Amino acid sequence: MSINTFEVDLQGQDLRIGIVQSRFNEEICRGLLNACLGELKRLGVANEDILVATVPGALEIPVALQKMAESQQFDALIAVGAVIKGETYHFELVSNESAAGISRVALDFDMPVANAVLTTYTDEQAEARMIEKGTEAARVAVEMANLVLAIDELEPATDNE
Repeated sequence: MSINTFEVDLQGQDLRIGIVQSRFNEEICRGLLNACLGELKRLGVANEDILVATVPGALEIPVALQKMAESQQFDALIAVGAVIKGETYHFELVSNESAAGISRVALDFDMPVANAVLTTYTDEQAEARMIEKGTEAARVAVEMANLVLAIDELEPATDNE
């Protein structure tokens, strides 16, 4: 018996990617976005196949992702934001609800959504992670879009198998 395996596919040509970026903690978010865009281009995603929308903060990201998913114009989506702990419970609320909404969009619409919303205790931690996280999000989006497309192309199983 042979086992079929999906290989990692980071070829971004012909993929359409939607990105939603929070404007809160703007410098960090801009750094995340720039790293993400740079990696998408390196992976072969064409500029005309990338759409970036900005929203006020991390809590608004899921709504914009949902609208993009509803449009059925994208192979994968990316959430970009930064939630940095302050002196109140608000950090936990925003972090948890944003992550839950992002995950819900992915599952409700059967679409890969890379979560690049940093949740850190300090600005310095966010700055140290923004390039890596933005780059990683691009790679995750391309890999998962290709995996979903490959699975969708599988022949349906028959009753004889």
